Amino acid sequence: MEDFPLVQFGLAGLGNVGAGVYKNLQKNGELIASRSGLRLAAKRIAVRDIAKHTAAGVPAELLTTDWRELVADPEIKVIVELIGGTTEAYDLVKTALQARKAVVTGNKALLAERGRELVALAEQEDVPLYFEAAVAGGIPIIKAVREALIGNNILAIYSIINGTTNYILSRMSDAGLSYEAALGEAQQLGYAEADPTLDVTGWDAGHKAIVLAWLSYGSWVKPEQIHVEGIAHITQSDLQFARGMGYAIKLLAVIRLDSSNNIEVRVQPCLVSRSSILAHISGVMNAVAVYGDIVGETLFYGSGAGQDATSSSVLSDLVDAADNLTNEAGVNHGFVPQGQYGATLPVDDTVSSYYLRLHVDDRPGVVASIAGILAEHSIGILSMSQPEVAASATAADLMLMLHKAPFGQMKAARDTIAGLDCVIAPPVLLRVESLPGRKS
Repeated sequence: MEDFPLVQFGLAGLGNVGAGVYKNLQKNGELIASRSGLRLAAKRIAVRDIAKHTAAGVPAELLTTDWRELVADPEIKVIVELIGGTTEAYDLVKTALQARKAVVTGNKALLAERGRELVALAEQEDVPLYFEAAVAGGIPIIKAVREALIGNNILAIYSIINGTTNYILSRMSDAGLSYEAALGEAQQLGYAEADPTLDVTGWDAGHKAIVLAWLSYGSWVKPEQIHVEGIAHITQSDLQFARGMGYAIKLLAVIRLDSSNNIEVRVQPCLVSRSSILAHISGVMNAVAVYGDIVGETLFYGSGAGQDATSSSVLSDLVDAADNLTNEAGVNHGFVPQGQYGATLPVDDTVSSYYLRLHVDDRPGVVASIAGILAEHSIGILSMSQPEVAASATAADLMLMLHKAPFGQMKAARDTIAGLDCVIAPPVLLRVESLPGRKS
């Protein structure tokens, strides 16, 4: 194996994922070399605290606090960006591409916010930009869409791509925990950050959905153009009602075309039929269901986060980058998304069925008032349920399953209902998602 070409890379960031890349390359470096015919070696590693990492056993001569040293080194051909954030990471990736270095990144927020210009720069400089680790951790969904599904129009993607929220909803459903208790458990186990905001508000999944939408349709959807909701308002009442009606509640990232070829991108907690495979994805696992016009349904399942799963994707990209550098045929960028589709569909124009939970005064006339408002907005009621309450209770939950309607129309009805004096808490509105394809 000593005769295999040596490709040296610079690693920026030695946090959870970066440490996994370093550790797992040491562990499986010979295996990678035997399979790829290439030897990979980290020549320099940029970190914030050198003493911390030397104490952990990383040789001091590999470490620097200045990522610019990585880019300036002529022997370093690939830059791996794992520092996170969107400011310094942007400067690093941009500078590396301008220096005509191949770049590997796992930074979904950076791609969602600045991906359009970074991809354009990579094409201008004729150097590849790899980002398998940015979406769904160890699941090779980027490769699948870029390579295996290159001959397909992507009709839709339905995905669970945030392990933290999936764990919380799973524990709430399976163990009867409150949202707060399930979140605390996730933090204790290391599945949720001390500040879980990006996960529980849905924006971690939102950033990933933007990347998947670009890969599928060639259009960079701006963060402000997608609809993102989190899970903090989900209660045991919602989960129990959904279960009784044959549904599970999952945070879904939905990317699809409408009948006019316009692009719909949204992240929301949804009711999903328990006959569908996605309803049974539990814990921190991720799943991505991709529907192509030729292949039909394909399902990708696996660990969506964590040191080993994510570093596995980074190592895969590293091998691809090294292979491109030593490939006499020149740079292979793979599938390049083309914008052959329509505009981004405003979320108010998206259509689905709905679940609506209302906490109302338990007195005559309430149901009639609510039904009247829904009728005024041309929204039909599929079913209505009110769990029994004690005779002395003055308030009750009212759950409604509603016919399909545009989201803007549904929101207007919800907001009008919220203004009734008999409604004593903010309404909870969830979509009921109908997934095409294979059932479990």
